This record gives sequence, C-alpha cells and structure tokens, in this order.
Amino acid sequence: MVRQHGKQGIGPPTGEGEDGGDGVTSPAVIKTQHIGAAGELLVQYQLLKYGIDSARLTTDSGIDLVMYVPGTKVAATIQVKSVLVPKSQQPGGKPIFGLNFPDTCQAQWLAGADLSRDHVWLIRTDHARQMAQQHRPNGIRALYWYINSSERTGVAYAEADLDPYRMPVVAAHLLAGESVIADGDS
Repeated sequence: MVRQHGKQGIGPPTGEGEDGGDGVTSPAVIKTQHIGAAGELLVQYQLLKYGIDSARLTTDSGIDLVMYVPGTKVAATIQVKSVLVPKSQQPGGKPIFGLNFPDTCQAQWLAGADLSRDHVWLIRTDHARQMAQQHRPNGIRALYWYINSSERTGVAYAEADLDPYRMPVVAAHLLAGESVIADGDS
C-alpha cells in the first residue's frame, strides 16, 4: 500500500523511513518547480537520444532550453511545459494534456512533456499559436488534446492529431533538414 501524501501523491520514496508501520515508504511531495525541471530534463534526454545537443537556461526569461541540431549553424530556443499526470477537466471526463503559453512567447519552439508517460511533443511556437483553441484576453493561448484518443471531441484535438509533433518524428525531420509542419497544416 502506498500512502498518498502531499499535493500529487506520487513520486519517489522520501528515503526518510516514514513507513507508517507497514514497511512502505511514503512518496515525496512533488512541487511545481520539480515538475518543470523534470520536464526540461525529459526533453533534453529525448533530444540527446537523437544526437541533438541542448542546454538548460537558469534565467526566468521564458526560454528553458537551447538546442543545437547537428549540421545547422544556429541554435534554437525552447519553452517547456510539463505535466506530471494529465487530468480530466470534469468528473468522469477524459484526461487532457494542454500547453498554456503567452502570445508573446519568445522561444522558437514549445515542448510539451507528459511525465507520467515520458511523452514529448515539440511544436514551432508560431504554429502552436495558429493551432491554439483558446486566445484569452490576458494574452495566454491554450493548445490542448485528449490523451490516448484518436477522435476529436469538440474543440480539443485527439492525441493522434499531435503525432506529427512527437519527439521521434520531429527529431527525424530536424536531422534531415526538413520542415516539421505536418502535411495539411497551415
């Protein structure tokens, strides 16, 4: 039995021996900054698996990573949005993954990191602006989709709609020097 402590209730053991007498160590509380850092590391790890170098930026400028694709002579900036576990917006609803980002985002790319499944999507920021279903008055755009879904429901995309932006696909296009906007997208 795993005890549910803290905000998220999942995570690595604390290592402090707080087993409640049943021999099971309670998970640590995972804070927002840890979720963000884990997402950045997941994106870096997946880029590195494809031979694409990247570096984390420690400034709070809205740019989290800089990547350098072999064969190019330019660095590209990435803003990472991380989710520990996608959740439903309503009781009994399907889990949804979303990217909320400022319309003024200076990064060239947006990365979405689903930590529960180790999935990463990489979308050019200008394209994400076009795809976003919500343009809020406060300058925030929202791009979201139902996970484990192949059919669109309402305005939300199906996860299958975002397959062209999964890291393996985007990395292959980047390394080949090809466009990463899927056919039929504007």
